[in-house]
Amino acid sequence: MHTLTSIIVGLVFLLVAVVPPVHAQSSHTAPAAALDAAVQEHVASRDADRETILRLLARPEVEKIAGDAGIDLRRAERASATLDGSSLTEIAAQARQAEQALAGGQSRITISTTLIIIVLLLLILIIVAVD
Repeated sequence: MHTLTSIIVGLVFLLVAVVPPVHAQSSHTAPAAALDAAVQEHVASRDADRETILRLLARPEVEKIAGDAGIDLRRAERASATLDGSSLTEIAAQARQAEQALAGGQSRITISTTLIIIVLLLLILIIVAVD
C-alpha cells in the first residue's frame, strides 16, 4: 500500500510540475496570421522606401544634378536595391524630403535641395561600398 501511495504522489507531483510550463508556453504565442501580417507590413514598408528612392532617382532634375556631379545614377539605382534597415529608412526619408521640395512647384532647384540630392546619392554609394 505504501508503494501505491508513493506512485500516486509521484504522478500528482509530476503532473503539477509539467502542466504549468506547457500552459505558459501555449498562452504566449502569437497567432500565425498576426506574424504573417507583421512580416507583410515590414516587406511593404521596405518596398515603399525603395520605390521612393527610385522615383527620386528617375526625376530629370536629379539626373542633371548627378551628371553635373559625375555620379552614375544606374549604379545608385542598383545600390538602392541592397539597402536595408536603418540606412534604407534614413535615405528614403531624405528622398521624400527632396521629392516634396521638387514637387512643391519649384521651377528652380535651390542649393539645399541640390545638396540633399547629392548627399543622398553619395550615401547610397558609400553604404553599399562599405557593406
